[in-house]
Amino acid sequence: MTESRPHTLFSFGTLLDERVQTALFGEAVPSSPASLTGYAARPLPITDESVIAASGLDVHLTLERKYGAVVEGAVLHLTDRDLAAADAYEVDDYARRRVLLTSGESAWAYLDAKPLRSAARIVIVGDSIAYGRCDPQGGWAARLAATHIAGNEAEHRVFNLAIPGSTLADVSRQTPTVLAPRLPDTVLVAAGINDSALPLAMSQTPRDGLAHIADSLGALAATALSHNARLVVVGPTWVDEERTRDYEGLRFTQARALALRESVRAWCGENHVDHLDMWEPLRERTELLVDGVHPTPEGHQVLHRHLDALGRGRRSAGRDRGRHAGLLS
Repeated sequence: MTESRPHTLFSFGTLLDERVQTALFGEAVPSSPASLTGYAARPLPITDESVIAASGLDVHLTLERKYGAVVEGAVLHLTDRDLAAADAYEVDDYARRRVLLTSGESAWAYLDAKPLRSAARIVIVGDSIAYGRCDPQGGWAARLAATHIAGNEAEHRVFNLAIPGSTLADVSRQTPTVLAPRLPDTVLVAAGINDSALPLAMSQTPRDGLAHIADSLGALAATALSHNARLVVVGPTWVDEERTRDYEGLRFTQARALALRESVRAWCGENHVDHLDMWEPLRERTELLVDGVHPTPEGHQVLHRHLDALGRGRRSAGRDRGRHAGLLS
């Protein structure tokens, strides 16, 4: 009986070599020509001798977003075991994510694990914290825009479409109509704490009341993919429940906010979607919150530095950074 090959993986590197496939999967695997629009290949110099010895290359390739560019390659048809072998073979600098091929079909691909490092055109959707409330300079989102655009003023764009008071359900309904004119390659969803206040009226426990999170995030993932964009979920942030017992009719507690954080993180992990956790930077730092919920300008600055480190980081070609990138990219 022929083994089922339910997984498709886009490759443009030496993984297309039958010898590499045999070494990794035990045999050459079926493949078909394919291309990836909106990406460009970027060389990654390697200086670590052990990496060069393992790959046979001193310059590997990785992907970055570039509007109008096309990367030619092939789709590999893999079994469950093959895909697991590919995941084990890949290093921490790369993450398996869904991409939209030029054909309109979706496939897995190994992308930069720092999702904002390779981004060009970013759309931000979310609530009042993403909007920048309580910071005349526009909050962490405006600081992200400034640093991102400064990196490449000709091609980098950031569109902050956050709406104060929005829940993830609201965002999932609002987002489909606003993406097309902005041509995003990255959709950054700020999972604010508004969702954490909903369980009070919906159920007896925070976990039960957050059952809608999966539906909202699933809809956002489908919307992002349909626009050839990478979904990145950010948040939630820490809440000081001693100072926000009843905010505009909503009841925020740390227990509910932590349940939201757990739900978002679990869904992202199960669905191979990027999650940038924003809880720790403000934890127990009540002086960085205006009202127990919204960060001060200094709080927004702290959040931006944390987000920048998580989402952009620093490119490295060290021993554990970029190993075998040319083989699996």
